Amino acid sequence: MSSTEKILYTGKTHTTGGRDGASTSSDGRLDVKLSSPGGPGTGTNPEQLFAAGWSACFIGAMGLAAGKLKIKLPADLAVDTEVDLANTDGAYFLKARLNVSVPGIERDVVQSLVDAAHQTCPYSKATRGNIDVTINVV
Repeated sequence: MSSTEKILYTGKTHTTGGRDGASTSSDGRLDVKLSSPGGPGTGTNPEQLFAAGWSACFIGAMGLAAGKLKIKLPADLAVDTEVDLANTDGAYFLKARLNVSVPGIERDVVQSLVDAAHQTCPYSKATRGNIDVTINVV
């Protein structure tokens, strides 16, 4: 860790059973059953959890960008994130699409907010160059 780095939060989970198991957080706020995507189970799956986390983080990054430009974001701003679990020749990988809706703000302004958010969102940074990501303003 560099002398200027400051850890803001550490999320801690305990997972058992893999994709057909369960996961709980150390603070008890997360307690979910897990199921394989498309399988018969009743739980969520890692792709859904990743999509939810990325969407929430991306909205936060858009809020930071909007604040710098003195733009008030509408309460009905939404990011619909799709995370694909794919396979080519036995190799698994992820692909993602973020579909961003910001009613009442001009499309070019939304695009600039999206571009800025994609540069600052920690999830976007973590996936950059690692998975195919498409961001659509809808």
